[in-house]
Amino acid sequence: MDYLLMCRVFLLRCGECVIIEHYNLFINRRGSGRMQLRAYCPADCPVLAQLFYETVHTVNARDYTQVQLNAWADGWNRSFLEHTTMVAQVSGCIAGFGDMTCTGYLDRLYVHWQMQSMGIGTAICDYLEQTAKDFAIQTHASITARPFFERRGYQALLEEQVTRRGVLLRRCWMVKTRSSLTGCERDRVL
Repeated sequence: MDYLLMCRVFLLRCGECVIIEHYNLFINRRGSGRMQLRAYCPADCPVLAQLFYETVHTVNARDYTQVQLNAWADGWNRSFLEHTTMVAQVSGCIAGFGDMTCTGYLDRLYVHWQMQSMGIGTAICDYLEQTAKDFAIQTHASITARPFFERRGYQALLEEQVTRRGVLLRRCWMVKTRSSLTGCERDRVL
């Protein structure tokens, strides 16, 4: 059975929470509780790194070798602070995160491996896409995440391989232009 989850998106400014937008999300039978999106703080870094490691080694394991998965991780606190970084919490626990540069590059989007397909990645992505009002949105998607971005209107421009810690990883450069936004998305973003 699915549960309707009312979510509030928060942005932390000078220590105070400001409600930005309400989301209605359907959370499937695995999920419960309330979800909040909030701005990143440096104390989140170890938890996000662990979430990333566990998610990549579980969800992406079907598309990448163990050697590739181990090479993928590296330190991120500096870029989290330089980007717009949002953290999703469900019942007080971090469930996912995403970050975008000021020029519309969606750098990372990860949801805990046990909370996949519950609307968390969609909520994070919706918020981040709204911050890129003057730019086409670009990302380098893993081959695992590519279908998620395609459903959101991103177009695959180039498949490539990158080297992480001496190991080759496949990924896809994808772009979402303002013309590829759906009506509801266009109203929110433009």
